Amino acid sequence: MAGRVLLFQHPWLRWLDAARVVLGLAGLAAQVFSSAPAVPWVTILTAGFTLWSLLPLLCRRAFEKAPARTLCLFVDTAFFMLFAALGADFASWLASAFYCYLLLSAVLGHDWPDVLIVSGLCIVFMALLPSPEADLLRRLVLFAGLLACALAVSKGKLQRRLEQAARNGQDLPDEVQKACAAERDRIAGDFHDGPLQDVISLQVRLEVVKNLLERDPSGDLKELEALQQLSKAVVTELRSFLRTMRPPPIEGPDLASSVRLVVDDFQEGTDIQVRFAAPTAPITAAPETALEALQILREALHNVRKHSQATRVVISLERTGQTLEMAVEDDGAGFAFGGSFTLEELERLGLGPQSIQQRVRKLGGDLRLESRPGQGAALRIWIPI
Repeated sequence: MAGRVLLFQHPWLRWLDAARVVLGLAGLAAQVFSSAPAVPWVTILTAGFTLWSLLPLLCRRAFEKAPARTLCLFVDTAFFMLFAALGADFASWLASAFYCYLLLSAVLGHDWPDVLIVSGLCIVFMALLPSPEADLLRRLVLFAGLLACALAVSKGKLQRRLEQAARNGQDLPDEVQKACAAERDRIAGDFHDGPLQDVISLQVRLEVVKNLLERDPSGDLKELEALQQLSKAVVTELRSFLRTMRPPPIEGPDLASSVRLVVDDFQEGTDIQVRFAAPTAPITAAPETALEALQILREALHNVRKHSQATRVVISLERTGQTLEMAVEDDGAGFAFGGSFTLEELERLGLGPQSIQQRVRKLGGDLRLESRPGQGAALRIWIPI
């Protein structure tokens, strides 16, 4: 109801109120200056309607509410039908103009059920009216009424879409905050489990070297060499971490082309042999889904490079109906646990890569993790597209 009250406060509705007065005065003028003798009841009816039409202009605030506007609509409808029943102005422009005004007022200022009721009443009334002189007006009422109904239904659909968009817009800041918080938690977790642990290890080794040099300044260079290797590993880990922070590359509408860029980027930073399989037909997905799928793949490959000790990894991409299937399989050490687990089982047990699980859950997808300790692991993901 609040939305309708705001609609009735629109400035162009006051122009419709003024048009109602103009039509009433035009009807009076037609009665007074017509060459044909005036019909008293028609003149009285038109004068009464003209006086009534002044109320929305004089008491504007009271007529901005939905019940008053609906009353005006049905008074206009009753006047039109009585005007037509009395046989007035069948062949001239006045009755046609008033009916067009009636439909315009209904479509612009009311919901589609009101328009259907008004158009239906007028169509049925004119169909039952026996006067043969009303044929022209009868056809106008029929076709214009049907057109107004179609416009009203289309307007109703558009209004519902706008209202849904407005509700979504109101929820958007909260969703953005939640997404930012979740991404910060994911980055913090990845940094804690990755680069931070390497930096802590580097710090410990530096302390060891310091103690050795304090006892024997000409001590063995083995620790310094090991420290150098560790620092190289830290640099490599930081570069890999920063690479995962960048937005995934998008190569046109074909998701397989973008996946190949991620695979090539992974291949450049590791000695692991990579094989990628994808269908020749293009695979398309919504931009948000494509970005999340690429990020999932990149995180899975990062885990393979860092933890699996694999020498070979196979990546496959396939579309089945409206579902995207993505698989990453390696011949490395596998996870500390063994077996095959669904997304719900991993979440319940607190096992597996949680960041990937969260992204798959967000997309409304599913996954299965197969772990063979000492022999490798396979991650299969299904995402609706």
